[in-house]
Amino acid sequence: MGSISSQRRSASPSPPPVFNSSRYRVIAAFCPKEAGPSTNVFNCIQCYNPCNNTWEHVSFIPNLRENHVLKGFVMVSLGESVYVIGGRLWNKRKPRDSNEIPDVDVEVSALVLRYNVRWNKWSKCASLGTPRYDFACCVCNEKIYVAGGKSGLNSTRGMTSAEVYDPVTCRWTDLPSMSSLRYKCVGVTWQGQIYVVGGFAEKDDSVPNMLTFSPQRCSAEVFHVGAEKWDLEAGMWQLDVPPNQIVDVDGKLFSSGDCLNPWKGHIEAYDENLNMWTEVDGSRFNPPISAMERLYLTMAPIGTQLYFFAGYRKAEEPTKTLSVVYIFDTLATVDAWRSLEPTEEEGENELCSHCCVVQL
Repeated sequence: MGSISSQRRSASPSPPPVFNSSRYRVIAAFCPKEAGPSTNVFNCIQCYNPCNNTWEHVSFIPNLRENHVLKGFVMVSLGESVYVIGGRLWNKRKPRDSNEIPDVDVEVSALVLRYNVRWNKWSKCASLGTPRYDFACCVCNEKIYVAGGKSGLNSTRGMTSAEVYDPVTCRWTDLPSMSSLRYKCVGVTWQGQIYVVGGFAEKDDSVPNMLTFSPQRCSAEVFHVGAEKWDLEAGMWQLDVPPNQIVDVDGKLFSSGDCLNPWKGHIEAYDENLNMWTEVDGSRFNPPISAMERLYLTMAPIGTQLYFFAGYRKAEEPTKTLSVVYIFDTLATVDAWRSLEPTEEEGENELCSHCCVVQL
């Protein structure tokens, strides 16, 4: 995807979009996959322009410890801005002593930063009431909702707590707690409500560290914004493994996989009447470069299309990464997939958070 070492790269002209994409931008965060003792490490913000299939380095995430990176955070868009919320700080630099652990957790963050995409400007927002990482987050009615996650580095269980941010007052407010402890859950706004889907979930009164099946992992918690209360939606996810991403496109929920297998080879849509996920017709797809090792995959909805951004390690040149964009048209009845011209970048970058879409 976006190369940290270069300011901009272009690909061959992509086919003309079927809708006006000129106002959309996709924002993603990366860090170097490997870092030696003399290498500076950082979180890099990249911006993708769907009009010309180009990535551009736009900024680094500020207010972090030197030579540390942020992981397990969430990026969401609100207006022309992207919010970087929570996460955990890692000491990414490799130690000189090979017997030491190269990646070291430092602390869980309550930091909230706002990045205005149009003006390329960062500002600091009110901190989370509870530091957290690997949590659910989404936007509803111009407010940001977070739920679940972990608040401690050594914790083996998630949290039930939730809170909401109002950008007008610049304040976080506690919400009623969910009925289940959850982390690595996915947040999505659907039909005007907040859905916290799947995750490593369990009842608050369950016995810790018991390796048994938990029905909460296959469920979702639904926050009714007007009533300010949670309901449990049993069986909404159906898998014991947490989802990777779930997005709303034109009133329908779509998923491409789980956290262990982010691409199942097809796209699934949620059928609320059957309370199950079903394969979308025409969505089965095997990337032509699937034989390469995939480094990352993230999905973004733009209009009625799903953009998939993938990075692959080149077998013949392991120091280079091939970045590819695949597009699925959710309204197409035939030939719904198309691939844009791949681009090549130096080094290997690690995706630090799923991307988000800003409309300028």
